[in-house]
Amino acid sequence: MSEESEACDYIVVGAGSAGCVLANRLTASGRYRVLLLEAGGRDSSPWIHIPLGYGRHFANPAINWLYAGEPDAATGNRRISQPRGKVLGGSSSINGLVYIRGQHEDYDHWRQLGCIGWGRDDVLPYFRKSEDQQRGADEWHGAGGPLAVCDPSEPHPVCDAFIAAAEACGYPRNGDFNGATQEGFGYVQVTLRKGRRSSAATAYLRPAKGRANLRIVTQAHATRVLLKDRRAIGVEYVRGGSTRRAMACGEVLLAGGAFNSPQLLQLSGIGPAALLRSHGISVWVDRRDAGANLQDHYNGRLTWECTRPVTLNDV
Repeated sequence: MSEESEACDYIVVGAGSAGCVLANRLTASGRYRVLLLEAGGRDSSPWIHIPLGYGRHFANPAINWLYAGEPDAATGNRRISQPRGKVLGGSSSINGLVYIRGQHEDYDHWRQLGCIGWGRDDVLPYFRKSEDQQRGADEWHGAGGPLAVCDPSEPHPVCDAFIAAAEACGYPRNGDFNGATQEGFGYVQVTLRKGRRSSAATAYLRPAKGRANLRIVTQAHATRVLLKDRRAIGVEYVRGGSTRRAMACGEVLLAGGAFNSPQLLQLSGIGPAALLRSHGISVWVDRRDAGANLQDHYNGRLTWECTRPVTLNDV
């Protein structure tokens, strides 16, 4: 086991959507030294940056964790795929580029539950600050931010027909799902600039890479958070077949996402005591909610036979 010789103020675990933003913002002043650990590699594949190439990521273990749900009777005992990015940019580097914010009511509900600063009116300024909206700035959108957002450049006749059919059935057309309401049918906005993906890595990490106070370590799989007196003081990770330790003078920030952050907490001894003991993990903090209550939605795709040659099947 080797010890990291270079001390840092913050360790960020995971260079996904949140981790890239943290690394950028924490190093912007030059005051703090930040170590960013990413289990995957660099976002060097051209298929990551070409929108049509995102289908190549679904079964690529080099940049996708390839998670799957457990078989369940309600799903016909199938294992439902749960793709998660394992690369700089995380899932923002392998997703379908769709840009839709959360429901206004959800943010307000968080505030009602005690999450001060997370209501709709609280988070909207930060959405606007992050955005470089092709439409320009308005009440709901920002311009000049790091993340490129635009409308699809070429509406598709099948989509137009689908939206028109919804209107004929009495449903509203929605020209902006990130505006006043998310109800209705319409085109989604995408994270795209000049034909190339705008990911968390390109928007936030790339401008910060040259900073002397930021160190990015890829292929670094975090295995546990190091604790002392119930306080996080560092991270143990595996890289190149060897186990290493990085120590933080300030804080350890977990940005592994909804799957990997709770898993790392449990591997570190923070979670349901009975579960941890059953896997031979020493219990530091008994927290039954660490790793519980994960929910996700299904992606139901509909398929029709077209009467005219307007599909993308030949691309």
